[in-house]
Amino acid sequence: MIDLYYWTTPNGHKISIMLEEAKLAYRIKPINIGRGEQFDPEFLTIAPNNRIPAIVDHAPKDGGQPMSLFESGAILEYLADKTGQFLPTEGRERYVVLQWLHWQVGGLGPMAGQNHHFCHYAPQKIEYAIERYVRETNRLYSVLDQRLSQQHYVGGDRYSIADMAIYPWIVPWEKQRQTLEEFPDLERWFEEVSQRPAVRKAYALVEDINPQAGVVMDDEARKHLFGNR
Repeated sequence: MIDLYYWTTPNGHKISIMLEEAKLAYRIKPINIGRGEQFDPEFLTIAPNNRIPAIVDHAPKDGGQPMSLFESGAILEYLADKTGQFLPTEGRERYVVLQWLHWQVGGLGPMAGQNHHFCHYAPQKIEYAIERYVRETNRLYSVLDQRLSQQHYVGGDRYSIADMAIYPWIVPWEKQRQTLEEFPDLERWFEEVSQRPAVRKAYALVEDINPQAGVVMDDEARKHLFGNR
């Protein structure tokens, strides 16, 4: 059994998708980041960076004590190695998948996140920042589209943790002020991944965990997300 400390964000969706795809037994431990639950001392023992997602694996592969992990990229790699699925175990193919996983973690996620912040959450509309991050998001979409014009999936011929990591950051493409029609190979991939049963099941969690997702952020949520030191 795996405990998933989760909220309904792109980074949270990455892990619920992987758990569903790998058919691993898990239970959701909701961490309402809009109410400051990410700062609870108990959660900080698992995720000292006070960010979701995090997991506790009560049956780790080495048979030892429960294993806790934070950071979505590390969790995806761990679960892939645990199950032997969605990440080649050796050779060049493994590093190709990992490079695209790191591309998402270090590039697409942070840049799209800043895009969301300045377009939708910043108290003042700073046109330079909006233009900067919308343009950079567009560049990253173009990089992904070019890759998908050469390979069926991001990591190659097979669906992998790279696809799982990237997909949730494309879902809010409209909020990022992008259009999928501009990127036909990305659009083809996006539609295919969106129809996977595990992906649909993972996203169905939103209705149970956070039915208010997408509602305008209140002052308390703004304080916890952007005001804590």
